[in-house]
Amino acid sequence: MTSKERMLIALERGKPDRLPVTVHQWQKYHLDTYLGGITDIEAFQYFGMDAAIQYFQDMGQFWLPDADFTKFSTPTWRDEVQVISDDPDNRIYHHTISTPQGVLTYKTAGNRETTWITEYLIKHDEDIELIRKYMPVPRLDIKPVNELYERIGDRGILRGFVWGDQAGCWQHAACLIDPNELILRTFDQPDWVHRLLEILLEKKLQFIESMKGAKFDLIETGGGAASSTLISPHLHEQFCLPYDRKIHDALHHLGFRITYHTCGGTKGIEEFIVANGTDASETLAPMSIGGNQEPWEFKEKIGKRLALIGGIDQFNVLTSGKREDIRAMVFTLFERVGYEGGYILSCADHFFEAPPENLKIYAEAACECVY
Repeated sequence: MTSKERMLIALERGKPDRLPVTVHQWQKYHLDTYLGGITDIEAFQYFGMDAAIQYFQDMGQFWLPDADFTKFSTPTWRDEVQVISDDPDNRIYHHTISTPQGVLTYKTAGNRETTWITEYLIKHDEDIELIRKYMPVPRLDIKPVNELYERIGDRGILRGFVWGDQAGCWQHAACLIDPNELILRTFDQPDWVHRLLEILLEKKLQFIESMKGAKFDLIETGGGAASSTLISPHLHEQFCLPYDRKIHDALHHLGFRITYHTCGGTKGIEEFIVANGTDASETLAPMSIGGNQEPWEFKEKIGKRLALIGGIDQFNVLTSGKREDIRAMVFTLFERVGYEGGYILSCADHFFEAPPENLKIYAEAACECVY
């Protein structure tokens, strides 16, 4: 059975020949630092894993270390960047966005691993109307997507994303305004919050229309800001579920499979994750890495209604664990989460310092988990 077949069977909640094993978005930092700068496809092959290649081009994420901030500028949304520091270990960028009716600003910082926000874009209630009127939405260029799909071939699957700083509307909003303020506004100004989410939803649905014909095997939506480690189940039901469902309906209309990302914070929102129409739930972060329930506890509540992806603590197990720890956790996840099929073993999120020898142990143990 090929890696693509194995992973697609798991995503359809079936039992492949063995447990599929992958990682969540191989990071360029790790490829360059530990693997001699090989590509992500080459890394999957080297370790004998099932490839899950993430496509980001044209998606508009500010947090990619090599993001082109001016690529989507238009005459009415002109993003000009002042480079305070271009040191790869201490990148500091100040952004000024000019529109016909006002100016917006935001700031980011970063290193070789990632990027983070130091000043949020939205500072006044009326700023969201500038976003509505002028923030451009790119069209997805289908050609490079389908070329990458063909290049991956039977070695694995191609994952896509929905345009925006994060794929889900709530998660995107949490990149535009301080999440603490956003949460307070759900109590003080709920109509304003819904207005912002509706603006972002309209733009995401516009982008999804341009995805028709793209050969993605799986589209990632959601984001950690919607997890129950940050917001309550009640807020998730009000401010995430309705918007997630509309995004998922639009993606399903085009024939895409969906995985909903919560960074492991799933306790209390299990039924909402099912109700939003996703096909899979990720990344099953265990409590040792910040999740609020163990992967097998989530599995018990979900049953076979969703495919599941994730489960491995990428720091305490995959990076610093001993051989016996890594193998024991792989077997535990197979026996307690993957026993019915419908499961892709993966890291709970990104890793940067995992020793290659530990990755080999991880992959080899998963290959021993035969159905």
